[in-house]
Amino acid sequence: VTRTPFAGIYEVVFNGQIAYTDEKLNFVFFGNLVDVRAGAERNLTRERSAQLASQTLRKSSDNAIKRVRGNGKRVLYTFEDPNCGFCRELQKEVMKLTDVTIYTFLWPILSPDSVEKSKAVWCSKDRAKAWDDIMSRGIVPQNSAKCDAPLEKNHELAQRFGIRGTPAIFLADGRQVGSGYVPASELDQALNSAAAK
Repeated sequence: VTRTPFAGIYEVVFNGQIAYTDEKLNFVFFGNLVDVRAGAERNLTRERSAQLASQTLRKSSDNAIKRVRGNGKRVLYTFEDPNCGFCRELQKEVMKLTDVTIYTFLWPILSPDSVEKSKAVWCSKDRAKAWDDIMSRGIVPQNSAKCDAPLEKNHELAQRFGIRGTPAIFLADGRQVGSGYVPASELDQALNSAAAK
């Protein structure tokens, strides 16, 4: 619970959701709190939601496949299914990016086969290579290794963010980019805008 810039209104965050209340908890409302002072509309709820998403994604990054291209200064988070056609198209675009670290949360939602492929990728010795192989060349890892894949945690995270399909793409500042496949040029612009903040 924190004070907002408006007298008598407090922000309450629970389960990743934001609500607002008065000092005595007589009223609770959900929705966007917009500051229209100073002539420019500023959506405080959207800003705070992005901030919370950024913190959560950073804390959860151990549950994602990490791939670094160039110096890795810019950061991108994706939620993907190994059987997702749009994810394969996104893979082609991501390979065009430079100086980026990509964290891919495996989110197998399309079929039981997606779960098996995700587990095979996660349990591979080189997860990044296994992911690139399956998404770029259709080569499923042929390992018999067993491990605890964080698929349920990734599912909970996707639900928390209200994601409805793959791929879902987030920037380091917590903003979601598009909904689905995004071309490299747009990703590059979005990455640069997040880095400039």
